[in-house]
Amino acid sequence: MVAPYHPPPSYPPPSLGKAVPADGKAIGSLVVAVLGIMLGLPFGLPGLVLGAIGYFMGKAATRRIDSSSGTVGGRSLAVAGWVLGIVATVIGAVVSLVWLVVLLVAISGPASSVG
Repeated sequence: MVAPYHPPPSYPPPSLGKAVPADGKAIGSLVVAVLGIMLGLPFGLPGLVLGAIGYFMGKAATRRIDSSSGTVGGRSLAVAGWVLGIVATVIGAVVSLVWLVVLLVAISGPASSVG
């Protein structure tokens, strides 16, 4: 005699959990840092300023997210914002220095000979 087949009990599908909203400062720091890179490459000084703002906004957002006990998300956005803020600051400083050297060379002009 064969025992009747009983299917295993059905389990509910695994839940994906609640979606945690991203911190606004994290998104803002990323946007400001990317703008700093975009404007820092041709001009220099905007990258220097926007990069520093993106760095400090990203660090503040990271601290806020870490202290929220999981109620606020977006830590990876905040970290990307402050890392790209550092990159934008470095790019802005280097490009500003290059523009300064070009300006000083253009102002000095050719050496005039007294004769």
